[in-house]
Amino acid sequence: MSALLGPSLTAHGLVPDAAGISLLGVRDELSVPADESAPPSGEQPVAIHLYGHHAIVGPLHRSGSDGPGCPRCLAHRWQAVRSFSLRDALEQGGETTAAGPSPYRVPFAADTLAALIAAHLKRRGGPGGSALPETGHGAREESAEASGSAAFPEICLVDLERLTVRRYPLVPDPECPACGRSVPDTAEAARLTLSAAPKHAPGSFRLRGIDDYDLDADAFANPVCGALGPSVVHDVASRTTSATVGCFTLRSGNYLRETFWGGHADSFRRSTRIGVLEGLERAAGMRPRAKRTEVVASLDALGDRARVDPRECGLYSDAFHRDNPQVKPFSPDREIPWVWGWSLRDEQPVLVPEVLTYYHAPGGLENRFVQESSNGCASGGCLEEALYFGLMEVVERDAFLLSWYGQARLPEIDPQTSARPATRRMVDRLAMYGYEARFFDTRITFPVPVVTAVAVRRDRGMGTLCFGAGAGLDPESALDSALCEIATDAVNLVDRTLQSEARLRRMAADFDRVEVLHDHPLLYGLPEMARYTDFLLAESGGSRRPRRSMTDLYGNGSVPPVSTDLRDDLRQCVSWVTGAGYDVVAVDQTLPEQRDLGLHTVCVIVPGLIPLDFGRRRQRAPHMPRMRTALREAGLRDHDLAPEEVNPAPHPFP
Repeated sequence: MSALLGPSLTAHGLVPDAAGISLLGVRDELSVPADESAPPSGEQPVAIHLYGHHAIVGPLHRSGSDGPGCPRCLAHRWQAVRSFSLRDALEQGGETTAAGPSPYRVPFAADTLAALIAAHLKRRGGPGGSALPETGHGAREESAEASGSAAFPEICLVDLERLTVRRYPLVPDPECPACGRSVPDTAEAARLTLSAAPKHAPGSFRLRGIDDYDLDADAFANPVCGALGPSVVHDVASRTTSATVGCFTLRSGNYLRETFWGGHADSFRRSTRIGVLEGLERAAGMRPRAKRTEVVASLDALGDRARVDPRECGLYSDAFHRDNPQVKPFSPDREIPWVWGWSLRDEQPVLVPEVLTYYHAPGGLENRFVQESSNGCASGGCLEEALYFGLMEVVERDAFLLSWYGQARLPEIDPQTSARPATRRMVDRLAMYGYEARFFDTRITFPVPVVTAVAVRRDRGMGTLCFGAGAGLDPESALDSALCEIATDAVNLVDRTLQSEARLRRMAADFDRVEVLHDHPLLYGLPEMARYTDFLLAESGGSRRPRRSMTDLYGNGSVPPVSTDLRDDLRQCVSWVTGAGYDVVAVDQTLPEQRDLGLHTVCVIVPGLIPLDFGRRRQRAPHMPRMRTALREAGLRDHDLAPEEVNPAPHPFP
């Protein structure tokens, strides 16, 4: 192709070396050494990447923009959205072999590529510049400057078989060795300063609406270089919400981990935007990308320095380590990586074990002592918003697990007393599909409203139970959040249970077979698992306990009034947690691309509260001191929980 491209570039008034050609799919782009990634000085040719019947032109920066986003970024993003088989071949030492000479090395293809490059260079720097040539069917029609991705360079995907051209934004890779924006992790940079955060609307805990973000979904989900995967799938069969889902993969040793994200609002457009923001939050929390971990030390070596003790956050049982000898237990003399966080209680920087903050840090479980989840990770339009929702998630999951394992009898809420018509309508909609939506006040230690939602199939057939939860200073919002989770999942649970019935029944007979996140909620699609929820759902003496109204449960000052400033709400919640003897530590995980959008992501950790784990053998909750004492201290039991009183069934948290 190089021999054909030079004359074509000349014919379009360019020098023959105005473009450079490279091949994709012939090496592991994610492990190219940094010294091979640094571009030479001077004017760089436009990059053309060839793979199969595709040519990718770019990245193409717009006029006046020379920000991050280079050919190495494109190669990284391209490989990250390839199939499992191709990624394994490239990353695990396999081989890729050309099927034969390319049939697309023809003058017409070279002329097409030259025309694209000439149009770009003319638009970028020449007078009287024109737009890029007309794109093929299915291409985006708007100009790049008019889209929400104006800050990103773009690439042109030329299909040499179908003779079409499509354009996509390229989100720069923060880990790119050539133009990445990661910085060293330091104590000074961990400082968090709270500022006034006036809310954008009464009853909201967000500073901006979802449509106020300059967000282009094509930049994050596209088949060429999607930062969050190759596509967004619309669940057109959903009968309750306009749900969307996407997925990206990250490698951990020999394992490619799929990470799903999505939204379930009342329109596909809104669900997509919510899903992309959730996907960015997941990407930020999986491993440190914006910062480079600098501290590796043992707990003993840190001495009296401010740090989070992993033992306070829960560890696996001795039995787990005996059955899994490849997972080395934590010990105070073991050297581990630490990242810097900020104590909201003590107002000072704090060292936090990396594995408790980033739940997919490089290496497999054998390099860790626990496998964290996204517990406490949250995003917001400002720091205060992210901190608030991160803390609410920690409180919500702590309360849910305390009530589940402690088999607490919780007050039931009458959803028909909700002040929100949309909530009442969704409850009625679930009833149309055979599910009763039940809600429980799950406040344990703190006055923050926590609501557990359960969709109960009336005929107790397959797809029997679906759980969700929500938390927040506004009880209506907490109930709505819990309802939103079960509204999407319940109506799909019958089919999902039937598809996995044989595997699920083996789990019901042996709980140790519950190993991954999706096993937990799916298991409760089986009718026989309902008996483990009798403490919460069963009728007593042949009749159900009376449900209580929202006003009865949350009125009369039982929930303090919310402020018009989110900073005040956050401080109130932090004071409740610290007043009970716990610290609140936050680690800033914000990605550069999130910061460009005006977003912040944090991981909130409260050492001592009950963490959420997936996999029956990996449960830390039953072994933590708080599990024994919290229900008694809250007045929900008259004695500490004994080991034999712990619910033996895996939790159903989704």
